[in-house]
Amino acid sequence: MTSTPTRQIDRLYHELLAPKETQSVRAAVRRIAEHEVAPHAVAIAGGDERTDGFPRQVFDGLASAGVFRIPFPSEVGGDGLTHPASATAAAIEELAYYSSSVAAVFDVHCILAGNALRQGTEEQQQRWLRKVAEGSVVGAFATTEPDASSDLSPQAVQTEAIRTEAGWVLNGHKRWISNSPVAGFVVVLARTGTRLSMFIVDTALPGVEVGLSDRKMGNRGQLTADVRFTDVHLTDDDLLGGAEGHGLRHALSTLTYGRIGIAAAGVGMAQAAFDHTVAHLSTRHAFGKPVAANQHWQFLLAERATEIENARTLYTKAALRLDAGNPSPEPEAAMAKFYATKLSVDMARDAVQAFGGLGFARELGADGSPGPVEAIYRDSKIGEIYEGTNEIQKWVIARQIFGRAIVG
Repeated sequence: MTSTPTRQIDRLYHELLAPKETQSVRAAVRRIAEHEVAPHAVAIAGGDERTDGFPRQVFDGLASAGVFRIPFPSEVGGDGLTHPASATAAAIEELAYYSSSVAAVFDVHCILAGNALRQGTEEQQQRWLRKVAEGSVVGAFATTEPDASSDLSPQAVQTEAIRTEAGWVLNGHKRWISNSPVAGFVVVLARTGTRLSMFIVDTALPGVEVGLSDRKMGNRGQLTADVRFTDVHLTDDDLLGGAEGHGLRHALSTLTYGRIGIAAAGVGMAQAAFDHTVAHLSTRHAFGKPVAANQHWQFLLAERATEIENARTLYTKAALRLDAGNPSPEPEAAMAKFYATKLSVDMARDAVQAFGGLGFARELGADGSPGPVEAIYRDSKIGEIYEGTNEIQKWVIARQIFGRAIVG
């Protein structure tokens, strides 16, 4: 991005839902993001996954600043917050304001891998979750396969762990696994007989092979790759929670939390695009007046401001319900995910249109300055796809409306 515009959230959004604790976390992460993320955001957004790689400097900076401690209890080195989900979502929004990639790295590391480990045994949490909280290891979470994504039934999942006298032997192939090229461990969903279980797999084990990083349209700092498991020997200590057959429950609980995080990232991107657009329309003149004097832009930005308000409120409500002990805060989680990610795409497209040719530019040849909103447009699209497509979210909401007997 170019220089940071005025933060419109401070004028237009009046926080009446989030606890003071969450508001303090938001303010702290905003300061950290300005220092650790903003200077690298352009390079990350325009980089190449295979040559520029993982944003290690940013990751380490966030770790040093304690950002990865936010979601976790003090027993494993976390901040021990009263409302960790609410605070985590606010943190993701602030990171996504500058870099969707960095927000996604945080989401996978803390919400997906981290929350899965929260369902592990005390020994597993002390061994792995403490490292996640301090950022000394990068975590990954693997459910998706070439032929299994939204469908996580035992019939669809082909990765399989077979019990042996010594423990388990894991074989399978996972795809689109974020953070995997640099991960120290992967939490893996696998079939165990007729049920599903999750395993914590050290990526240094023989038989674990991480492929080349995928080259993607956006979120280029969020490295994804295929991961293959060939006769990987595991013990019962690697079985998440120490119990077989709970994998689907672990996965769905984790992905529900993840949807809240993706919604927050969508709000962050939408807010950034909105702020850039407001600044541009207010200062750009055409036909002797500011472009913002045209009613078209006034009405459109009024709609987007209202939608940002609604999207932030939705993800906050979902997170607060999660903090209150509801492991499946629906319909708010699904509503927040599809509404906020659609909004980020819509607002980014509007921003490109408002900036005209400059909005379409990746980099100006005249002075090498980056386009102000092009990266947001590229990055925003994945939010409508991953961690449960928006079509799946609408199906989840429809179940709430009509019931499973009708919807299925």
